[in-house]
Amino acid sequence: MNTEDNTRIVQDFIERAFNQGDLSVVDEHLAPDAVDHQEPPGTDFRQHQKAVIIALRTAFPDLHFEIHDILAEGDRVAFRSTMTGTHLGPLSLGPGPTIPATNRAISVAHMHFVRLVGGKGQELWHVWDLAGLMRQLGAAPVQQRAMPQS
Repeated sequence: MNTEDNTRIVQDFIERAFNQGDLSVVDEHLAPDAVDHQEPPGTDFRQHQKAVIIALRTAFPDLHFEIHDILAEGDRVAFRSTMTGTHLGPLSLGPGPTIPATNRAISVAHMHFVRLVGGKGQELWHVWDLAGLMRQLGAAPVQQRAMPQS
């Protein structure tokens, strides 16, 4: 696959999976042995990804990812995006308490690097502003910036 095809696959995945809630795209676009480097070794990435999509779309029924920048070189696609939505359902992000709906709007920065092999996502590295999300939901204290001393 060339960089244009890889870019299109990544964009299609984000649109259909996260923005539309189409879980079939996970099996379509992720290799069976794909790895999310943010998860423990041995995690079934496809099943994990479906659970994440369900959890986010349950908490934020109007969930939307907007890709701002996308770059591709060789077998890698990198993109910067913002996740937005309104917290209208319970949010569970694994172990720990579930955050009940707050009716608050959120805007959360994300960055992803995807390695594709044969048109399928094989590896994922990503970071997102989880602390910022928790502050927006009132589940973490808002940090005050220190004032410079004169």
